Amino acid sequence: MGKTTGFMEIQRQERRYAPVGDRTLHYNEFTVALSEQELSHQGARCMDCGIPFCHQGCPVNNNIPDWNDLVYKGEWQEALEVLHSTNNFPEFTGRICPAPCESSCTLNLTDESVTIKTIECSIVDKGWDQGWITPQIASKKTGKRVAVIGSGPAGMACAQQLARAGHNVALYEKEDRIGGLLRYGIPDFKLNKKLIDRRVSQLLAEGVSLHTQTHVGVDVSAQSLRDKYDAVILTGGAELPRDLPIPGRELKGVEYAMDFLRANSKKIQGSQLKKGQFISARGKHVVVIGGGDTGSDCIGTSARHGAVSITQIEIMPQPPEKENKALTWPNWPNTMRTSTSQAEGCTRMWSIASKEFIGKNGKLTGVRCIKVEWQQDDNGQWQMSEVEGSEFVLKADLVTLAMGFVHPVHEGMLNELGVEQDARGNVLGETEGESAYTTSLEGVFSAGDMRRGQSLVVWAIREGRQCARSVDAYLMGSSELPR
Repeated sequence: MGKTTGFMEIQRQERRYAPVGDRTLHYNEFTVALSEQELSHQGARCMDCGIPFCHQGCPVNNNIPDWNDLVYKGEWQEALEVLHSTNNFPEFTGRICPAPCESSCTLNLTDESVTIKTIECSIVDKGWDQGWITPQIASKKTGKRVAVIGSGPAGMACAQQLARAGHNVALYEKEDRIGGLLRYGIPDFKLNKKLIDRRVSQLLAEGVSLHTQTHVGVDVSAQSLRDKYDAVILTGGAELPRDLPIPGRELKGVEYAMDFLRANSKKIQGSQLKKGQFISARGKHVVVIGGGDTGSDCIGTSARHGAVSITQIEIMPQPPEKENKALTWPNWPNTMRTSTSQAEGCTRMWSIASKEFIGKNGKLTGVRCIKVEWQQDDNGQWQMSEVEGSEFVLKADLVTLAMGFVHPVHEGMLNELGVEQDARGNVLGETEGESAYTTSLEGVFSAGDMRRGQSLVVWAIREGRQCARSVDAYLMGSSELPR
């Protein structure tokens, strides 16, 4: 795989980024791609490590060493075929996946993992540029009808796989455009939405019918779809945000992160906004509560709005700068990471709990906070305690609550169907065996965040693909779709 001694001769080289002062003036992607020669050199670094632990780290089980080797040899079209054999949308994962494969890379033992994500993205981008990516239209139709509810990465992957198996697939989306949270939840500077439009055109050419602005459970009953289709697949995501019910929550200026991000993305993409839906950070002191990717997206968006200051607070302690490889590798480590948005300018604070939102005349003016400590009890469980006398106030005109999502929205479709749920409030469904991705209802399946809870785009694609195979087997008795 790659050049035998490549990892000893060639240094790791990543994509570069446009300067902060330039990129915060717009909402375009700002990565600077490597040249074809540089990419070939990076592919050469993939070592013949015997056990490719990168496979373990990748939820879609990408054949990473194979396409690294093909890029090294300049066989780009073959690399694209290998890449697409496990991943329907590598241009999405090549941009927004955190790359657990790189953490699992054998070379990560010396902090010099292969630049897998960069190579992946370059392969598919070249495929589009060269016209190698075309619709894969089924040679014959089965006559079976399938409804996929939710057009995020799980729904799109599932719909595409089933259409390629010859089924008549209808994809339902409550918003005005296909893509789910890829469309409006992830900022345009991280994912150009033309990439989604390109895949939507491919879906249409492959025979998928699209039904936008159709909220199942509101605009159309879920039961009517069960009556109309041979199988129904629930891929609506986990969209109920975690709230922070402390005093002052009702003040104007305390917003859910996804409301803030969704409205901004709709404005950038020219979609229609309801009156008062857009939330501006211009000229404001912004406090982002939550240290994950959604919080990071709020930081980058606020910077582009022209916020006066941006502070991100996290209740958990600051992670270590470097993990203990002997304890963590090849698993995903908890280490200190700085996103491109955080690098654009914000104050980051750890071990901070929010006690109260402060306001005047109904408008937010600050957040009362307190420092916390984390200690393990006798059972090894981490317990939080407040540090006496450590209270302070952060000035804030806008707070975005970015503390993750609890579970799917139950009102509407799920309550109407009465589908069984797990202890966390997700749609109950297994991933293994003949009943994989089935629900408690005959002919109803579920995949992605709606089934597993809030997760990564790459997990959604995996579940969409695997669910498609289960549905195909349910309809036809067997399936040749890859799992």
